[in-house]
Amino acid sequence: MPSTTTIDSPVGPITLLAEDGAVIGLYMHDQRYAPELRDEWREDREVFAEAIEQLEAYFAGELTAFTIPLRPKGTTFQQEVWTELRRIPYGETISYGELADRVHRPGAARAVGSANGHNPIGIIVPCHRVIGANGSLTGYAGGLDRKTWLLRHESNSLFP
Repeated sequence: MPSTTTIDSPVGPITLLAEDGAVIGLYMHDQRYAPELRDEWREDREVFAEAIEQLEAYFAGELTAFTIPLRPKGTTFQQEVWTELRRIPYGETISYGELADRVHRPGAARAVGSANGHNPIGIIVPCHRVIGANGSLTGYAGGLDRKTWLLRHESNSLFP
């Protein structure tokens, strides 16, 4: 049975979900594709102590790579995309087309975009680092204002 807790952050409330010691979800308030909270999920902030500590360090500009156990649930293709997202360095961006190439699916930018949008562990699995081929900030399940904030935060953290 999943555990859950909600924390405050610079991008608004974040709800975390964990199962068997691994984070399975990180959702921002009003995020597209977020699951409905269920009564059987138990509130347990202790389960998330390390995740909360790392998120606080990230938002403080002190952490550039998360090391907590993750177990996102999705199709094999989604898993491939989410694994590749974790390889995008902090403070850098790539295009959806480049991400499609990296998962050996050239020309599948739309499918990659869909998998990216359904990423259940935003911020930690940095789907915000994927942008349009022309550099535009296209789509983000958490909202473009949050995507902009996250990208600026990472850029400012690198160049204080």
